[in-house]
Amino acid sequence: MAEPLVVIDGVAKHYGEGAARVDALQDVSLSVAAGEVVALLGPSGSGKTTLLNIIGCILEPSAGKVTLDGETVWDGHWLRSDLRRLRLDKIGFVFQAHNLLPFLNATDNVALVLELAGRPPAEARARAHELLDYLEIGNRKTAMPAHLSGGEAQRVAIARALANGPRIVVADEPTAALDSQRAGIVMDLMRKLAREQDACIIAVTHDEKILDRFDHRFSLRDGRLIDEQGASR
Repeated sequence: MAEPLVVIDGVAKHYGEGAARVDALQDVSLSVAAGEVVALLGPSGSGKTTLLNIIGCILEPSAGKVTLDGETVWDGHWLRSDLRRLRLDKIGFVFQAHNLLPFLNATDNVALVLELAGRPPAEARARAHELLDYLEIGNRKTAMPAHLSGGEAQRVAIARALANGPRIVVADEPTAALDSQRAGIVMDLMRKLAREQDACIIAVTHDEKILDRFDHRFSLRDGRLIDEQGASR
């Protein structure tokens, strides 16, 4: 059985106190293994993005424990002093808007992340080219973001998320801006990288056209985990 890369144990998140308190998450527990691609489903306001941001170490829980890649990172307080380095080393981020820097070409958008992690520029560019080739977009490595299609830009964003070899990739509506064909291509590539790089993908989505690409689907409502389903493939 594959090792768990993400373990969420009794996680809660609330804002405010007393009568003004809002419970965004309540006693949520789940586990995601290496090689798995899972979806977080639910209506707006159900807590999906809050949970994704906790997994991504952007938002701190109010209670519970968070373990990433075998390391407990939150248990009443952050157990890492440098969260920026934690995110850089362990977690890749993909969003609905690709958020590519408009003044850098595809290669440089990916290489920048590697240089921030301390890689020499030549090594960073070589790794960027390798990733763009892996995602079948190497022929667009010198293209500026304005000249990329939506699907191409999203693949560059995925390459950037993978640059430092994270084993955990979190994605917030990664295919919402794409048509059915491009959404399927992007999800198939993400499934491929999860298998080949022994990583896991956790995606918030409302996109019904890609639900069959997930190994598990976790449904939330009013901050609680109400259902878990395996994909019917």
